[in-house]
Amino acid sequence: MTFSALDSALLGPLFATSAMTAVFSDRARIAAMLRAEVALARAEAAAGLVPAELAAAIAAISADDLDPAALGAETALAGVPVIPFVKAVRKRLPVALEPFFHKGATTQDIADTALVLVMRDAFELIATELAAIIDGLSTMADAHRMTPCIGRTYGQHAAPISFGFKIAVRLAGIADAAARLPELRERVLVASLGGPVGTLAGLGEHGPAVAAAFADDLGLRPATVAWHTRRGATAETGTWLATLAGALSALAGDVVDLASTEVGEAAEPHVPGRGGSSAMPHKRNPVSSTVILAAATAAPGLAATLLSAMTSAHERPAGSWHAEWHALPQLFGLVSGAAAEARALAEGLEIDAARMRSNLDLTRGLIFADAVAALLAPALGGAAAHALVEEAAAEVRRSGRPLADVLMDRDLPPQVDRDALAAAFDPGPSVRAAAAWIDPVLAEAARIRSRLSSPASR
Repeated sequence: MTFSALDSALLGPLFATSAMTAVFSDRARIAAMLRAEVALARAEAAAGLVPAELAAAIAAISADDLDPAALGAETALAGVPVIPFVKAVRKRLPVALEPFFHKGATTQDIADTALVLVMRDAFELIATELAAIIDGLSTMADAHRMTPCIGRTYGQHAAPISFGFKIAVRLAGIADAAARLPELRERVLVASLGGPVGTLAGLGEHGPAVAAAFADDLGLRPATVAWHTRRGATAETGTWLATLAGALSALAGDVVDLASTEVGEAAEPHVPGRGGSSAMPHKRNPVSSTVILAAATAAPGLAATLLSAMTSAHERPAGSWHAEWHALPQLFGLVSGAAAEARALAEGLEIDAARMRSNLDLTRGLIFADAVAALLAPALGGAAAHALVEEAAAEVRRSGRPLADVLMDRDLPPQVDRDALAAAFDPGPSVRAAAAWIDPVLAEAARIRSRLSSPASR
């Protein structure tokens, strides 16, 4: 039995990528804890607190040497996995080095530092997907900057736009979330080394220097003070992940609607066997969008858990820290799956421009009512023009005749230019107005994309 869909061999592959699953695997966590202990031994050896040979002895131990199931069984008794981990590592060290292992540190130091190391890899995976999403949506917005389509408000036809504009708006929302990643990484990737109550008193006067060297060895920032009970960075990570899922879901929601039979303006990339139905052979369900929307639905509750976990009593919390273990990995997993599916949409969405153009005519010209009223206002006055068009629109709904024909049959003042009135039903000006917003979005998205790689990979 599994308690999370992401841990399920049956459901996990649908919602999380294999790469992210590997990042948060037991093996990866154990490897990160070993890496933290190696860095601690090096820092303490430099300060003359432990033998120089200790770091190499720890480094010789592989994550594969430690049995996660055995550690888990002991964790149920100890309450924290680091306690059995420390015991297991000590058994593998030379007797002369064993007393110096884990000197001055506490379980939360190793657990939190290992988490940060794992998160660094997780951020890299998400950054890679975001860069690809931005590239794909930028290409799509540019290619369809002049493709006419209907703009919808409250689910109803409103006025013409371009499909490129619609995509540019979704691109801007995703880029807004992506823009926060570099600063988030800077705030979150901080080493944890404070000892039992955060003071590193066990290392005497060497505490601050060891903490700084420890962080430097791991490529992390040193903490200004212990963050055992300062969980704002963890909560911020969760809210960012939930926000990103929400931005991706805006794109997915549009795709679901556009792919509906009645609309038919776009479809997810076709993959044989994907999106079928056990009962209806003709179905092509939007699986990518479904995965994204599911992630966005689940993410806020998980982020709320991390916000609640900020309530941490005194120098070490009971329960709130442990609650993070449930929420944060799931958030990363869900967002990994959502981002991978959003990339598939960005790079392969199938677009039916002809259907978009034909859908513009569904309301028989009613989408141009505002433009027509503005054209008639100088001759009739604003209120009278609005009333005339409103009455004509009602006749369109009753009779099914086009709005242009209904208006042309009216007794209009001679100062109304009927050729100009006919031209008001051309979507071109609206499409050009929409297209004018695309280049600024593309420029900003490109700027954000250039900052997504970590300093180490630049």
